Amino acid sequence: QWQLVESGGGLVQPGGSLTLSCVGSGFAWGYYNLIWFRQAPGKGREGVASISPSDVTNYAESARGRFTISRDNAKNTVYLQMNSLTPDDTGVYYCAASVSFASFDPNIYNRWGQGTQVTVSS
Repeated sequence: QWQLVESGGGLVQPGGSLTLSCVGSGFAWGYYNLIWFRQAPGKGREGVASISPSDVTNYAESARGRFTISRDNAKNTVYLQMNSLTPDDTGVYYCAASVSFASFDPNIYNRWGQGTQVTVSS
């Protein structure tokens, strides 16, 4: 029953904002690090932001200052608030979870959500 489901993606103009959500089930949500990744066309999956069970956050340089990761353990949900979006932010956004790590190395994680598409275009 282990599951991660992303939502909230869509088409947005440059400079706009989106907030993504990822809802988990089937595991002890509050004990897990939660990590947002994205995959642009023709590129590998790259880490965007992470948050630990104690709310320690980390951001990729491309996201720092524009994106905010947060979690609501009562709802088993992690959010990614994205502001000042540019076309370089376009891609499929995925969430992953680990009780041990919050690394941006996608090879560490073997359970993923299905992804949600974010397209930044005018």
